[in-house]
Amino acid sequence: MKILDPRVNLWPKGIVMRGLERDFGAAAPDAYMAWWSLAGVDGAVAEAPVNWLRPQPTRAQLAEQSAKAFAPPPPEKPKTLDAYLEWLASDSAQPERKWPGAPILPTGPTEASLMVITDMPDMADAGAGHLFADRAGALFDAMMRAIGLRRDDICLASLFTVRPAGGMVEASDLAHVADRIRLHVHLAAPRRLLLLGDRTARALLPTDGADRSAGLRPFNHDGGTVPAIATFHPRLLLSQPAAKAECWRVLQSLIEEDRP
Repeated sequence: MKILDPRVNLWPKGIVMRGLERDFGAAAPDAYMAWWSLAGVDGAVAEAPVNWLRPQPTRAQLAEQSAKAFAPPPPEKPKTLDAYLEWLASDSAQPERKWPGAPILPTGPTEASLMVITDMPDMADAGAGHLFADRAGALFDAMMRAIGLRRDDICLASLFTVRPAGGMVEASDLAHVADRIRLHVHLAAPRRLLLLGDRTARALLPTDGADRSAGLRPFNHDGGTVPAIATFHPRLLLSQPAAKAECWRVLQSLIEEDRP
């Protein structure tokens, strides 16, 4: 039986077992740290727990997070009615900037006895440069005279300052202008609100199961509440004269509010 000399290297040429063990032992700390680095650990301790099993964010999610991190703060809201009107006319972020035509801005004093809000200018209003022109305007003026007011006495505004093609608007734009009107009401501080048209009433005076025309109801704005009521738009009254009786009942509630 042949006895092998223990000094003979039985490993492949160029590799020595003892040397291999010695080299691996020297590199072990670096390999250990590299393993944890690949696993996502970049520190020995952290204040908050980490969910190592969460999925990696997509490129779109990373881009969205980056955009939010560097997004400018929202602009400060106007503090006065004059500042509000200037902002309404010049701010490029308003939804009306998508449509052609000059905006028809609100009119009237602060602390008016009545603020009237409609949905948007009619086609005749754009040419006249003011709300309620033509036949609808004549009927509106008659409605105001019936409750002892003139156009100059009231604050008059519309949800949208420009009429889009076909009078059609998106739900997101309607929500935007509804928030804008709440700021306007706060700054104008009227004693009561009259909302004209179904679209205006739906945007500003949710029913919650109640009839919108069933007396004055509180309207929430940026500074509190104000009594409000809704009725038909003059353009509908021109085509449906039978609705004038219901409109007169609503207007009477505004007259009765002034009585002691």
